[in-house]
Amino acid sequence: MNRNIRRTIAGATAGGLASAALVLTLGHAVLSIAFGVAVGIAYAFFFAPSRGAYVDNVMAGAALGIPWWGLINIILVPLSASHTPEWDADQMRAQVPALVGWVVYGSIMGLLVQVFTDLLHEALGPEPPPIDPSTLPKKHIVILGGGFAGMQTALSLEEEFHTNPGVSFSLISETNALLFTPMLAEVAGSNLEPSHISTPLRSSLHRTQFTRASVANVDLDRRRVMLATDPIDMTDLNSAQSDPGETHEIPYDHLVFALGSVSNYLGMADLEKYSFNFKSLLDAIRIRNHVIEMFEKADRETDPARRRALLTFVIAGGGFAGVELAGAMNDFAHGILADYPRLPPGDLKIILVHAHDTILPELSESLGRYALQRMAERGVIFRLKARLVDAKPGKVILSDGELAAETLVWTAGVAPSPVVKSLPLPKDKRGALTVDATLAIPGHAGLWALGDCAAVFDAESNKAVPPTAQFALREAAVLARNIRSQIEGRPLKPFHFNSLGSLCVIGHQTACAELTVPFARNRAMRFSGLLAWAMWRAIYLAKLPGMEQKIRVLIDWTVELFFPPDIVQTIDLSTEQ
Repeated sequence: MNRNIRRTIAGATAGGLASAALVLTLGHAVLSIAFGVAVGIAYAFFFAPSRGAYVDNVMAGAALGIPWWGLINIILVPLSASHTPEWDADQMRAQVPALVGWVVYGSIMGLLVQVFTDLLHEALGPEPPPIDPSTLPKKHIVILGGGFAGMQTALSLEEEFHTNPGVSFSLISETNALLFTPMLAEVAGSNLEPSHISTPLRSSLHRTQFTRASVANVDLDRRRVMLATDPIDMTDLNSAQSDPGETHEIPYDHLVFALGSVSNYLGMADLEKYSFNFKSLLDAIRIRNHVIEMFEKADRETDPARRRALLTFVIAGGGFAGVELAGAMNDFAHGILADYPRLPPGDLKIILVHAHDTILPELSESLGRYALQRMAERGVIFRLKARLVDAKPGKVILSDGELAAETLVWTAGVAPSPVVKSLPLPKDKRGALTVDATLAIPGHAGLWALGDCAAVFDAESNKAVPPTAQFALREAAVLARNIRSQIEGRPLKPFHFNSLGSLCVIGHQTACAELTVPFARNRAMRFSGLLAWAMWRAIYLAKLPGMEQKIRVLIDWTVELFFPPDIVQTIDLSTEQ
């Protein structure tokens, strides 16, 4: 039996039986028993007796009855009745019976704790000693990926093993910062500075060895992670773990896959070649600068058809990413028209292409219709029930026609990391790693996966978990706890989490909100408009890691309320071709 459970049973039973002395002298049976049980449990934990030490425990319990009497009867009881503590001589004399009761209680309680401790020893054997972290074998946990899932896993592991120096951690990521993706569209829309939504991994992690590198492969048999041989990516390797000049390998005892996802172009090579991705900070910066470049070219274009193509921006995908980007680009593009007086406003078109008849499938249909209506009122054009078939220079080919456009952004499909695809591990239909309820990969000891690259199911509902940040953060906490439990030989905990809801900004101080009400059988509360927009900003500002980032974003939002969008290009697009 667990050491804590044994001591709780012994202390609670002894304290409850001995509290008869308190009831006789103090009255208030329920309160006296409650005090007696609580003190008995505390005594069993902090003064655990050796076997057969009856006299010692009787004396120790009797002696401790005096300070308990002073604390409870002289101070706490009068204060609970809004009286001053009973310090004078008459009041102290009146409390002598209570003092006797506490001394008798302490003596009996100390004796009974010893009795029950010895009985449990005879029945169950010796009390299991506490685990000494220094006696555990050394373990090295490697995390692949520095997104929400990867970074939170590292933070949770540091918390779980803060008293165990025998466990070390390494995090490998292609970038050296956590990108706060919920605000990525605001970077593309020039509302936020790019660096303000990124948190450096090195300054956020304390015990974790960070390595900026790409994962080339994983040797499951030798339990090694092979890193890309690019010398730039290898400069941060710990020489005690790997020699950058030779093997570029990092050994592991436990390996956590948190590699996220990449864009899935559905096998269309031209689409990948002629469209913008929208996954990284650099993608958002390129989109913003490209929009400005298109305005600059259109400003000197004399051919009306060519000018309209330059000012036509197509976003493929009507999910959260596509809708938020369309709203941000629409606000940005219309906001900078004043700087280009020669451009006819009618030539500007923001077109959202979606394969279904309503946008935002992650939310309710009513909110999807609201978002479509409000965005259409502000100039966004929707091509619903249309699929992207191909892309050519200056042309976007849909299943129901063609669009003359120089800009196409793809947000309509994602797939797990290519590293995951190459490994001989169990996967689902979309190529995500299959995990059990504890987030472990079945049949492969020490391998774990979470986030976008894993097929996670809720342990209670048995429904697939959406690949969102709020779920990834909770998965990371459960996974870290399960790794600790496995190392220490304790049962693992299945993953379960009820969604808190979803928020989506659709542009111009407007958002849609669908929040879960936990005390109403998890029913959804739906609302939209300015209140939802203010809630979106408040919630995500609070979730943004780092006080410095919070202040910078708040300043950016304040400036944006009073000044027009900035049209300075921050990169030279001619070098990005």
